[in-house]
Amino acid sequence: MASLICGSFAFDTIMNFEGRFAEQILPDQLHILNVSFLVPALRRDFGGCAGNIAYSLKLLGGEPLPMATLGQDGHTYLARLKELKISTQFIKEVPDSYTAQAMIMTDHDNNQITAFHPGAMNQAHLNVIDASHNIKVAIVAPDGKEAMINHAQQLFDLKIPFVFDPGQGLPMFNSEELKMFISQATWVTVNDYEAKMLQERVGQTVADISKSLKGLIVTLGADGCQVWVDGHSTHVAAVKAERILDPTGCGDAWRGALLFGLEQEWSLVQCAELGNKIGALKIAQKGPQNYHL
Repeated sequence: MASLICGSFAFDTIMNFEGRFAEQILPDQLHILNVSFLVPALRRDFGGCAGNIAYSLKLLGGEPLPMATLGQDGHTYLARLKELKISTQFIKEVPDSYTAQAMIMTDHDNNQITAFHPGAMNQAHLNVIDASHNIKVAIVAPDGKEAMINHAQQLFDLKIPFVFDPGQGLPMFNSEELKMFISQATWVTVNDYEAKMLQERVGQTVADISKSLKGLIVTLGADGCQVWVDGHSTHVAAVKAERILDPTGCGDAWRGALLFGLEQEWSLVQCAELGNKIGALKIAQKGPQNYHL
């Protein structure tokens, strides 16, 4: 049985700034911010959370079913998916629109500044999940706001267990919307920054939130991750990377491993251990979909 991956497809334009953002941005002058960064290195990669998660899951031997939208420029992405033998069954092409575009700049300390154009992603709600799909588990990852709300409700109504992964889309949702997602989801995964925002918006600690779920995982980058089950946490240590080249897509690589583990009915700690290994492989390669097992 397969894993449905609801989220975005995007083209990532990745730029490397050889200095540090902190040395270029004056905190007391933010009200008149006007900065320019010289980026000697630039490349364009296949990206988007649904594409990145599907890539990770496929590498591990899982069966990804990405559900997403592409624009009129998406033919090269479709060709890549077919080459990787990843299903395109639930991918909708939106005419008169561009595929989502992420412009990502990374500095010497792996801090990132990202500009994102949603494009066709704004029509992702046109994809509908129904009972005919042979789905074991799913993830609702960053996507158009209406799509995330609709897909979570559809999965809940169909009694399909799913991971709620708000990611960079978390600020789109108010307290009541986030509480609804949590009540519908089986698991929640966030990074440490998103965890702080989630707690503030819903007025609960991650420990309390985990009590209404099968589990909540907070990824901590180089410090591994924290797995919360029924109010109790387990720290899962990070795996040391061979080298640190590019953090873009590390979280998505980790989530692909999470889905693979959930497909196999592993414990969340086992899923997190695999996720940390895959994250270490990804960060050692440039681009979100260029690493191998």
